Amino acid sequence: MDKFTTLTAVAAPLPIANVDTDKIIPARFLKTIKRTGLGVHLFDTLRYDSEGRERPEFVLNTEPYRKAQVLIAHENFGCGSSREHAPWALLDFGIRCVIAPDFADIFHNNCFKNGILPVRLPRAVCDQLMEDARLGGNARVTVDLERQVVVRPNGEEIHFEIDPFRKHLLLNGLDDIGQTLQYAPKIDTYESRQREEKSWLPGITVA
Repeated sequence: MDKFTTLTAVAAPLPIANVDTDKIIPARFLKTIKRTGLGVHLFDTLRYDSEGRERPEFVLNTEPYRKAQVLIAHENFGCGSSREHAPWALLDFGIRCVIAPDFADIFHNNCFKNGILPVRLPRAVCDQLMEDARLGGNARVTVDLERQVVVRPNGEEIHFEIDPFRKHLLLNGLDDIGQTLQYAPKIDTYESRQREEKSWLPGITVA
């Protein structure tokens, strides 16, 4: 998993509340267990019409937001089913940070497991950031995880809260497997001792 430290990027405004995971990635695209290739279907029903043509009014179909790495939305982002494909699709598109007043719990947890930083900020602040984002590619936002601030294009710094353990995981690029591998030397030592002391147990292979 890629580390998240500081990100300066184009932010896309999505002034919609209750964006559920089926909006983020419709169920018909959940047939894969790969984390790649889903970005093209992100917000599929919002981005494309029934003929598969881009809707020109949708923000991610316009410049400079085609390359947005920050998404700003309204309340209850990621509600609905618990599909982990939702953060996979966001990440595959290029989104590394979602800013909203609040998030559905399971989606919030899945973001951290996949290297996406969900930032909770008050609705009024999100609206300010959306106005900044509408200024275009020169009005980039900076998200500094170490300092826990979002920096507006005018230089104003907005503090956000984050669980210290989850902050540690993102800063170091540690998903569930990465957390386990931190203890690899201890695991190897334990397995070696098991082979020496309990070679008679079923499943124990003596080197």
